[in-house]
Order: sequence, then C-alpha cells, then structure tokens
Amino acid sequence: MDQSVSFSVQGLSCGSCVGRADKALRAVPEIDDVAVNLATHTARFTLNAPGGIAAAARALADAGYPARESEAVFEISGMSCASCVGRIDRLLRAQPGVTGAEVNLATGKARVTYLDGVVRPDALAEVLTAGGYPARWQAPDAAPVSEQPDPARAEGRRAAIAAVLALPVFVMEMGSHMIPALHMAIANTIGMQASWLIQFALTTAVLAGPGLQFYRKGIPALLRAAPDMNSLVALGTAAAYLYSVVALFAPALLPEGLRAVYFEAAAVIVVLILVGRWLEARAKGRTGAAIRKLMALTPEVARVRRAGQTQDIPISQLRVGDEVIVRPGERIAADGEVIEGASHVDEAMITGEPLPVEKAPGAQVTGGTVNGTGSLVVRASHVGSDTVLARIVGMVERAQGARLPIQGLVDRITLWFVPVVIGLALLTVLAWLLFGPSPALTHALVAGVSVLIIACPCAMGLATPTSIMVGTGRAAELGVLFRKGDALQSLGQITHIALDKTGTITRGHPALSDVILAAGQDESDVLAHVAAAEALSEHPVARAIVQGAQAQGIVPGQAENFRSDTGLGIRARVEGRAILVGSARMMAEAGIDTAPLDARAHDLARTGRTALFAAIDGELAALIGVSDPVKPEARSAIAALQDMGVKVTMISGDGEATARAVAAEVGITDVVAGVMPDGKVASVDRLRANGGTVAFVGDGINDAPALAHANIGIAIGTGTDIAIEAADVVLMSGDLGGVVRAVALSRATLRNIRQNLFWAFGYNALLIPVAAGVLYPALGVLLSPVLAAGAMALSSVFVLGNALRLRRFDTGQPAPATHRDQGRALEEATP
Repeated sequence: MDQSVSFSVQGLSCGSCVGRADKALRAVPEIDDVAVNLATHTARFTLNAPGGIAAAARALADAGYPARESEAVFEISGMSCASCVGRIDRLLRAQPGVTGAEVNLATGKARVTYLDGVVRPDALAEVLTAGGYPARWQAPDAAPVSEQPDPARAEGRRAAIAAVLALPVFVMEMGSHMIPALHMAIANTIGMQASWLIQFALTTAVLAGPGLQFYRKGIPALLRAAPDMNSLVALGTAAAYLYSVVALFAPALLPEGLRAVYFEAAAVIVVLILVGRWLEARAKGRTGAAIRKLMALTPEVARVRRAGQTQDIPISQLRVGDEVIVRPGERIAADGEVIEGASHVDEAMITGEPLPVEKAPGAQVTGGTVNGTGSLVVRASHVGSDTVLARIVGMVERAQGARLPIQGLVDRITLWFVPVVIGLALLTVLAWLLFGPSPALTHALVAGVSVLIIACPCAMGLATPTSIMVGTGRAAELGVLFRKGDALQSLGQITHIALDKTGTITRGHPALSDVILAAGQDESDVLAHVAAAEALSEHPVARAIVQGAQAQGIVPGQAENFRSDTGLGIRARVEGRAILVGSARMMAEAGIDTAPLDARAHDLARTGRTALFAAIDGELAALIGVSDPVKPEARSAIAALQDMGVKVTMISGDGEATARAVAAEVGITDVVAGVMPDGKVASVDRLRANGGTVAFVGDGINDAPALAHANIGIAIGTGTDIAIEAADVVLMSGDLGGVVRAVALSRATLRNIRQNLFWAFGYNALLIPVAAGVLYPALGVLLSPVLAAGAMALSSVFVLGNALRLRRFDTGQPAPATHRDQGRALEEATP
C-alpha cells in the first residue's frame, strides 16, 4: 500500500514518552517506517496492509498516548429514508481515520469523529457527495449561514402544484369508474381517447415537474445498487406511467382486454407522497423549536464601549474584554463581570430561581439573562460559543443528534430493506403473471406498484430521531440537559439512584435552625449580640448565624476585642457586654453551667445539627442550632422516585448520625456514611453488583469519580464545573425534582420510540402482503397504488405526530421557574 499517515498524538511530554509511543507503534505489523516527533506531537508511519490506521490508533491508546480526535458536523441533502441513513453511516465509517459517525434523518445532519491528520472534513464531504448525498461541512469558524428557505413551504408549494395538475386526471379517470353519468358525459363530448390524452399531458407535467425529484435521486441510487425510497417511488410511478403510455399510443402491443391507463395512479401517488413530505417538514420544524428558542435568547446586537466610544456591534464581533453596556430590560449579551452600575437580573433561565438577583460591581452575570431596571456595564469574559447559553445549546444539539443503542437494530434492518422490497415487488409481479386470473398483466402491475409504494421505509427512519429531538427539547425546557446521547436511553432503564447528601439533598451551606433560650432571655437581644460577635468570624457557621439574624430583621451591633479560640468558639465585647459563643467545653472552662440546656443540645446533635452555647456577661443565654437544611422538594422528589420503582440510596462523607438524620427526614432507608470519594465509587459498584443500573447524583469535586463511574452520572447544575464535565446529564438548577423529571422523560421518550418502531415495522409487515394481493383470493380485494401511497404518507405523519406528543409531556412534578423565557417562547410552538 505504501501510504504515508500522520497522527496527532496526545500526552507526549518527554523523550521517554516518545520512546514508549514509538515502541507501541513498531509492534503493529500493518505499519512500517515509524517516526514519533515530540516537537510536533505527531506520529508518522507507512501503511503496508489494510486496517493499519485502526491498529495504530489502538496501540497508541493502549500505551497511554491516544491519537487526537476531532469532530465535524455535515449538513446532508438527499436523505429521504432509513436506508439513506444506513448507507451514509457505512460510507463514513469506511473512510480511514473515521472513528465514529452519527447520522440523523430528522435533522439532515451527520456528526463524525475522526483522527486529526488522517482525514480532512472537506474530504469526507466530497466522499458523501460522490456517494449521491451532497454534503456541506459546518466549519467551526465559518460565517453564519444565511437564512435558508423554509423546507415546509417549498414542499407545500410542490404538493400544491402537483395537486392542481393531478385533480383533473383523478376526476376524469376515477370519476368515470365511480359515476356512470360522468363517464357518459366524457364519452359523448371529448371522447375517451381525448380524455386519455389530457391525462397523459397533465401526468407528464406532474412527473416532469414536482415529481422529477424522485427520478433525479432514485434512478442514480438504483444504478449505484443502493436504492432508497426515491427509487421505490420512481419505479412504481414509472411502471404505471409507461404502461399507460403504451396503452394509449401503441395499443396493438397489448391484448384488447389490457388496454387501460393508470395515469391517475402515477399522478396521485406523487401528490400524496409530496403532501406527506410537506406534513413531515412541518412536523420536523416543530421538533427543532427548542433549539431555535434557546438560540433566540441571545441578543443579535451588543452595545460596547471601546476606546471611550460607544457603538452597537453584531454579537458575532464581540470580544473577550469588551465593556458591554446593558440597558434596563435588555438581555445580557455575554458572560462577564459587572464593573459599573447596579441592578437586579432575572436568572431563572439558568438557575431556576424565581426572584431576580442583585448585581453590583464584581458580580458575575450570564449571557441571555434579563437585566432589570438598572443599567450595567459588563466586562465580557466568555463570548460566542464559550458562553453558558451556547454550551447549553451545544449540549441540546448533541443530544438531539444522538444515535441511541436501540437505533442499531433499525439501521441493520433498513440497510437491506429497500432491495428486499424491490425483490418482493418482482416476485409479486411474477406470481400474478403465473397464477393470477385474467387480466393477469393488469393485476401484476397494480400489485407490484402497490408493494413498491407502500413499503417506503420513511417511518422507520423517523421513528427514533424525531422522538429524541422532541424529548431532549422538552427536557431542556424542564431544565434537564443530556450531555451524552446514550444517557437518554440508559437513564430510563435505571434500577438504583445514589444521591450525595451535601448540595444535592441539602442546600450545601449551613443555616440558623434553632434558637433555644435560657430562662429570662429575649431572642432578639440574644441574636443581636451573638450575631455582632460572629460577624467578625470567617467560619461558615458564623456566617449562618449572622444571616439568620439578618433574615429576622435584626441589625447586629459593633463588636470589640474579638478573639477566636480554635476548636472551641469565639469571644468578644458588644456594647460593653462580654459575649461567648462556642462548645460545652468552652463554657465549662469559663465556669458557665450548661446543664439547663444539655439535653436539648444532645437532641440537636442526634438530628445532625451543630449545637453552640451562647453566654452573655458570664450567664448562659441560649443554645443555638446550625444545620445544612434539606431542600424543600427533596422528600417529595425521593418519594416520586421510589414510586417509579427506583431504589434510592444516600451516600455521604458526613458522620453516621448526621447522615442518618438527614436520610430519615427525606424518607431514605439505605445510607452509606463516612466515605471518601473512592468509597463513593465502591458504593456504586456494590449497588450494581446484582446486575442493577445505577445513576449517581452529585454536585461537588469529590463527586466527580462516582459521577464518571456510575452507569449514568447526573450533576446538579449549581455544582462545580468538574462535576458537570464528569456527568452524563446536567440539571440546570439545584432542584432535586429535576432527577424525577429526567427519569420520567427518559422513560416516556423510550416508550414513544418503541411505539413508533412498532407502528413502522408493523405497518410494513401487515400491509406489504395486502399490497401484494394476499386478500384477493378470499375477498377479491387488490389494494390500489393510490391507496398505498396514501397509507405510506400517513405512516410517516403518524410517527411524527406521536413524537410531537412529547412536547406536552408533564412529569407530574412541580417544575421550578427554570427557563421561564424558554417555556414562554416554547408555548407558542406547541401544537
């Protein structure tokens, strides 16, 4: 072969790395002349046998220096059915250097993973185009594509033209059969010969105009021995049309009893299929509504201040470091930091919090959120595709274009489906010619054309991707983002959910929970003095006490002589009074008797709260409880998961008493406490030891290993970036009810896909024999090609309509105010 190949290699950092990578490649028998370069981070070699590229990539990966992969997205024309999807997938995967491909009929796109340096995206586009599927590579840095014509409008126009031309044909031919008076009127005026000539002219216009696309795409595919649904339509309509032309212009070639025309079948078949495509295009447009509405949240123009000058620029020209002026009521154009002004910003689309958040210099803001009544100047830190909103859109797009494991069976079947249908049509014709009653040729033609038309596998190709598109779009509206495609299927199959405690079940930050007063004390007075002393401490418990006092409208005074005793507590003077806040040991050392409140302190500790004593001027004043409060929706969400048949376990690094107290509060009986990050991974393994499928829900850095290790990792969106990157599913708010929504919607989407596949396969399994004439011997019924075309179109519309039902999916869980803007915008697109 002697083909030279160059890989871009990751992980090369020293000469030893180069040596190990070189050794790994030289052990691959299919390649020669290996050269690994540290400066360029490349590996170059020569192929001497097929399969060398894949073998070399595996060798590098096993050695710990994987070849660098990139991803390209292609817009593909000419995809019309599941057979097209299978062929495009096979074309792409056959190219050296391609490691993965996901082809989506509903979006008309293919997402390809390839090895850097081995193959170029433009070369892949050329391969697809040469294979009969014109492709355009969506370069990451390409200028935005101008608005494309609405495909539904174009399909509707073609269908309308075809219908206007076909209506007279249908009336003259079918009307003559059904209404004797009409037949007599035509015979006594223009005559049947003239009627056939008019039908010929109009049908020719239909096939050469709106129907020409079937021949332009179907015949070349047939000649390449890769027939698709266009080939089936082209063969069926051409057979009916050519038979009619012979009967009209060369009747002597046919026996007298077979001289009939089927122009109306050819014309009406084209009309019905075009109407079906128009309905499909309209439905497909609605399946992508979620993406369009999300993208619409970013303003098109930003007002920036550059070199002292204020100007309006397109959002695409915004740069990191730009100072963006945000006027009242406007959407913020980019992620960044407030440097001037003060306002409140509605962040419900990101966080789910219904109340606007106060923003002042130093505060962070997110692009797409809505400014309130004040003016802000924001220094952009992330623009374009790096913003939070753009990453959300990217996750939704990736999920919508995903290829679920369930699709594998469909692809394997549909790849051979069209050739098998053509074979069945030929067998049908042969059987009618050999065994059919007179006129056998007419019956053979009708049955053969009906088989070709009714078996178009459009519904099969649309069954899975349309449900995925609608389901993931609805999920985004509900605040659930699927980062990885197969998570949509896997999440619906889980048997166990493991929940981290802190930040997942609880709020993740301490709050004042109890103030138990000693005899003769006033709560406001005690809190005012204690909060004043604690205001000088940086401890999280101190902040919780101060915030708790402020929430009650108490304004702490000024503290003096503050001192912190590590592990014990703090002491200070407030308004001339000596204040001590701390443990029982601290009180004992100060000679303060805590016996009146000791029992209550033990009760607080037993329920997972931190108990602190407060003393004023040497006398016990109060017992203060601080806890990490449980999220208000946690108990109902966990109960909903258990009602769905999912076993719930809580895994925490906290002590046994605290963990069990929280678990009891939210209704969890299976608790694993006191574990480190590796212990959480071991707990996940224990849960799936008996063949279970486990999802882990967490939010912190220490949760990342378990998130990555579980079958499905679900990250709370208010958590750390590391946790989010390790997860398969992201909940955009901290609402634990999002887990319920994610599982319920995943199950509903899978159920919807199964319904679609059952219909698509069942439709063909039932109606192909009917079209072939299996009912004729018993009932004398032979399916008309026109009815076959109508049934085929309706099958696709049924699948799309069933998928669109997911847009109204309601989990029964009260959703937070998440994505108020998306929800409002999506309502208008919901059928």
